[in-house]
Amino acid sequence: MTNLLKSCTAALACLSFATQVVGAEPLKALGKGEGAVSIVAWAGYIERGETDKNYDWVTGFEKETGCKVSVKTAATSDEMVSLMNEGGFDLVTASGDASLRLIAGKRVQPINTDLIPSFKNVDQRLQDGPWYTVGGVHYGVPYLWGPNVLMYNTDAFKDKAPTSWNVVFEEQTLPDGKSNKGRVQAYDGAIYIADAAMYLMAHKPDLGIKDPYELTEDQYKAALDLLRGQRKLVSRYWHDAMIQIDDFKNEGVVASGSWPFQVNLLQADKQKIASTFPEEGVTGWADTTMLHVDSEHPNCAYMWMEHSLQAKVQGDAAAWFGAVPSVPAACKGNELMGETGCANNGFDHFDKIKFWKTPVAKCTTQGECVPYHRWVSDYIGVIGGR
Repeated sequence: MTNLLKSCTAALACLSFATQVVGAEPLKALGKGEGAVSIVAWAGYIERGETDKNYDWVTGFEKETGCKVSVKTAATSDEMVSLMNEGGFDLVTASGDASLRLIAGKRVQPINTDLIPSFKNVDQRLQDGPWYTVGGVHYGVPYLWGPNVLMYNTDAFKDKAPTSWNVVFEEQTLPDGKSNKGRVQAYDGAIYIADAAMYLMAHKPDLGIKDPYELTEDQYKAALDLLRGQRKLVSRYWHDAMIQIDDFKNEGVVASGSWPFQVNLLQADKQKIASTFPEEGVTGWADTTMLHVDSEHPNCAYMWMEHSLQAKVQGDAAAWFGAVPSVPAACKGNELMGETGCANNGFDHFDKIKFWKTPVAKCTTQGECVPYHRWVSDYIGVIGGR
């Protein structure tokens, strides 16, 4: 068994007892900054103006606090969990399919929100999110949230947005008269099984899927079968946002699930790219900045968490990534976001997004479900053609 599978199995074994998690005591008072803070983050989440000088929420923080920010980019939630298990980092911007694993594995510590004054400004829909709040205890602060959109090449689709995820799951001739075989991508992460399950919820209702993250053996098998069929169409399983961007620009890829981040960068580069919410719905992510249980720079980490909730930072980060800020005040008066940015990115569709969460054996909708360590091993098999 790989180290990743071992960590998944160990952490998931604890999830059944999530309400009994006992972590380190949260910080009681904020002290002097230690001069540094290290963050594991998604691509595009921590910008210092190197790609575009208009997007920089690091330089000012470093000058104000004296805390030098270092960033380790992670491409998947599993990679984030693995890095946090190894240690050596202060913070992680964890999605919902990683956060409970980190809590159950005791890799992150409770947060004293009294030391983060701007926590009160967080969207009420997020303040006690079940993906980072256990037994009334907060294990982080919300950062950004948003959808996994269907990104497509407008030439290939003759400027008419595809209405269904079938363009990446089922072999077909696209509007440009060419097959989609070899021209689509899928996400290189086991949580993508939920996208297949969501598609089956709409197209095979007789399976009885109630939640794409809570699958019985039969439902899970159907999702894997769909993904094995998709394997014949996929040119690459992507996890690096920049490589996916290059594939759409130079390798003939015309459709894939993606993040608004890639869509924004491709459009800024004048590429013929658009995105849409297909009729089956979308999965999505609500990300939390979480503090490592053995953080060497907890004071700087708390300073960063407070900084991350400033309306200007939230608006700039959301504009850059194509996400929704966790602080609603960021939706107004931000030059980069614009007056309609939050609405465009899905602010009013919170209840329509099937947010990532870790699949567990004891599930709420169906009693017994396939746990995440199985998703990990089986999806590796799918990608490998098994």
